[in-house]
Amino acid sequence: MKKVLLLSCSTGQGHNSCAKAIKEYFLLQGVTCELWDVLDFISVRLAAFISWGHSFVYRHLPGLFQWGYTYCEKKPSILADGSFVYNFLASRTEKLRQYIVEEEYDTVICTHQIAAIMLDNIQKNSAIAVPGAFVATDYTCYPGLYACYLEKNFIASQLQIEAFVQCGIPPDKLMVSGIPVRPEILQHREKAAAKRQLGIKENSIDLLIMFGSMGCGPMKKILRHIVEKLPEQAEVSVICGSNQRLYRSLKRQYGTDRRIHIVGYTDKISLYMDAADLYLTKPGGISVTEAAVKNLPMVFINTVAGCEEYNMDFFLKMGAAVTADTPEQVAAKSIDLLHSPAKRQEMEEELRRYSQPNGAAHIYQVLQQE
Repeated sequence: MKKVLLLSCSTGQGHNSCAKAIKEYFLLQGVTCELWDVLDFISVRLAAFISWGHSFVYRHLPGLFQWGYTYCEKKPSILADGSFVYNFLASRTEKLRQYIVEEEYDTVICTHQIAAIMLDNIQKNSAIAVPGAFVATDYTCYPGLYACYLEKNFIASQLQIEAFVQCGIPPDKLMVSGIPVRPEILQHREKAAAKRQLGIKENSIDLLIMFGSMGCGPMKKILRHIVEKLPEQAEVSVICGSNQRLYRSLKRQYGTDRRIHIVGYTDKISLYMDAADLYLTKPGGISVTEAAVKNLPMVFINTVAGCEEYNMDFFLKMGAAVTADTPEQVAAKSIDLLHSPAKRQEMEEELRRYSQPNGAAHIYQVLQQE
């Protein structure tokens, strides 16, 4: 394996983050890697529109997102070989096929099911012999995988094997690797030192709040309830991501409160996680995996459902997270845990027992043996 093409899809940052983590590790091993949004091979304008549309629905119409995901789960034929969606993607694969051949890639890795469907179609209908792999970024199988069967499918844990087999993927094509995270997430800083770097009191209990790169969900309501009952020794770090409107609103409301740290988009997520004692988040696949690597107890707000509901259930059953139905109840759960170091310690121990592997390293080792 000398030259790898990574195919992601800009529908949220999770798939891109996973692909970037793989790319970073592979580059360190001396492998040439390129990362592309697979939609760019269809149409750059379409890619921009789908990215915008996904962000809009995800942030403003989560119920519609959930309906669409559930519909695809119940009727997988909508994405199967011969369906309108499959045929549309299949009819747009020639540009991707030519690129793979001309650039002489010897391996193609997909971190999104659209990319996997397109690569699978290329392998079925042309003489191309490049090995293909799919990497899951959530703790479940996806409806789109009913339509594609790549040589290798890397998944989060042993507990997801049955779900992928039910999607029609043979067990011998499944490899448990863990979900790849950026190398910096694998580095652990001492908690007090991390707090000092971020301007958080060393002896405080720090609650980190982040609802994905788009900053979606009822963050303002939850934060209001938390601030009302925040323990005296506690501080809150709120990461708004790319949601500038939310950032400006919270900055106006809490800018003078020294206990509340309002942050926009930042490249210091790893440092904020190292400083945190508790993490309030939506259960995105990358977010929860990064927290698991950091042994960071979690409180979930299920803002979107879909595949994130499976992520949430995985860590709830483990005993490493809690959740509730309403913003007020989620805030109450968070306050209870801020008051309970013993319970937080129990949750940390569950995460240590889970022992999330280095996903990118495992994927490299498997593919390098081919």
